[in-house]
Amino acid sequence: MRHSRIPFSATFLFIALVMIPGLTQAQEPKKILSIEAYDMLNTVPDTYLIDVRTRAEYQFVGHPIGAYLFPYMFLTQEFGKADEIYGYKMTGKNKAFAGEIAKVFKKTDNLILICRDGTRSLSAGKDLISEGFKNIYSVEDGFEGPEFPFNPDPNKHKFYRQLAKRNKVFGFDHRRHYGWQWWGLPWTYEMDPKYIYPPDLNPSEKK
Repeated sequence: MRHSRIPFSATFLFIALVMIPGLTQAQEPKKILSIEAYDMLNTVPDTYLIDVRTRAEYQFVGHPIGAYLFPYMFLTQEFGKADEIYGYKMTGKNKAFAGEIAKVFKKTDNLILICRDGTRSLSAGKDLISEGFKNIYSVEDGFEGPEFPFNPDPNKHKFYRQLAKRNKVFGFDHRRHYGWQWWGLPWTYEMDPKYIYPPDLNPSEKK
């Protein structure tokens, strides 16, 4: 009975490829809390905060002091319903997102991404990693925080939300029970051109 053999070189190559970090599964940004992000900004060189929310959120909801605005999505004028909730719809991903960031920051910089509740920042971070950025962090509690109550354990999350809704707990489904603002970290409404999305500072010439 003959046994098929895999050449040693092929076996070694397979093992080597499997052992390379990030090759077998997509790399993700490191999740950190707002207070950790703030500490990094104050203590770790070459660390920058990037706000990936829309222009309207950045201006009217407020933003962390010193946060650079690079929208991951844009708000449209289309009003509609999604998941039983009415609101203005978002566009798809900003196609220029990674490219614009690459013009301002080095791929070895520590880039901390923040959005409303940690959802968009995580997706944006994955995109930056796929573009070769090395040190990407996502503020998992966001600027306003997730809807109250929240628990990282899916079962507890569902249970606590059921209890809160059933008992008509004040604050149910509202934000600001977690996140950058909740921690009392510095934020502002001031629009400093230094931190505004670069394409917005160079309007196209009028025809």
